[in-house]
Amino acid sequence: MSANLRASMNWAPKPKAMPDQRIRPVHVVIGLVWLAAVLACSVLLWRYKSAPGPAGAAPPHWPIESTIERSHDEPTLLLFAHPWCPCTRASIGELAVILSKANGHVKAHVLFDRPASESDDWTQTDLWRSATAIPGVTAHVDDDGVEAHRFGAETSGHVVLYDASGALLFAGGITNARGHAGDSEGRRAVLSLIATGKANRSVGPTFGCTIDKPELAEKR
Repeated sequence: MSANLRASMNWAPKPKAMPDQRIRPVHVVIGLVWLAAVLACSVLLWRYKSAPGPAGAAPPHWPIESTIERSHDEPTLLLFAHPWCPCTRASIGELAVILSKANGHVKAHVLFDRPASESDDWTQTDLWRSATAIPGVTAHVDDDGVEAHRFGAETSGHVVLYDASGALLFAGGITNARGHAGDSEGRRAVLSLIATGKANRSVGPTFGCTIDKPELAEKR
């Protein structure tokens, strides 16, 4: 057998070199930095969602100068809204839940702020359409936030509830966080006050955009 034949019979391919799969320190550092950034963003987002807006002082009795008609037979509920506040979608949804459970024993109004600098159709947003689609709700344009100031509302989603005699029962929000729909202490308090005139709380935080600062809300 020739030397060349023997060599070809004994030849075998050399194993390929395996890539270095060791974890390098730089990869550990990059991973830790990425994880820290994700955690920091999550914390900041939660702080934002759980930070209530400014709270004004609601008058203890229905303002006689208000142009909103108050019911003399049942409680009257007002919800003040910024028409471009994304957080208020949850408040409108909670209002629908409250009215569905109240069985017609409350008169409800939603007042949408319209600054003097904006056109007449500025309030005609999906929030307006959602509010007017709720049975029993009357929607109003609150020019320059006049009614909001009368009732001490500073944050979109703020609710005030007055009894049939015009005495304040509740002032605050009906969500537990910005844009958070679902059961909340505010919703439970309002429902209890409508049904029995009593609740374990009469005030609460409101989560939403500042009503008289449209630049802080979502724009078209």
